[in-house]
Amino acid sequence: MKTSRRLLLALALIGAAGAAQAAGNCTVSLKGNDAMQFDLKEATVSAGCANITIELTHTGKLPATAMGHNVVVSTTADMAGVNRDAIRAGVANNYVPAGDTRVIAHTTLIGGGQKTQVRFPGNKLTAGGDYSFYCSFPGHSAMMKGKLIVTR
Repeated sequence: MKTSRRLLLALALIGAAGAAQAAGNCTVSLKGNDAMQFDLKEATVSAGCANITIELTHTGKLPATAMGHNVVVSTTADMAGVNRDAIRAGVANNYVPAGDTRVIAHTTLIGGGQKTQVRFPGNKLTAGGDYSFYCSFPGHSAMMKGKLIVTR
């Protein structure tokens, strides 16, 4: 009796550990500064997450109108087009084209000392896909960008 209970408990723990590992990393925390830099050049998330959260902290002091930062997620191939159209979208739209299907997710635009986040379904990403995260404030993506690695 004790042996069968132990066996069942061991199997349950193995199953729970497997499920936890399958979920992977579901949160990315980024910091952006007044020198137009993110603290990460690469981040890994799991497409198996029910939701993925991207957190952004602006560690600088300048206001959003002068040195605003956001985080946009798209395929790497779409990054240049999204950035081109971001200028026309303007500050009122967080420098993100409204309704743009190329944009998988984006945060609001923030200034120094502020924080923001965005949450989106993990199934919007495909494991092994070519994704980038970047700031779409005009001119920032040249330096403020990174690779978003998606695992299962």
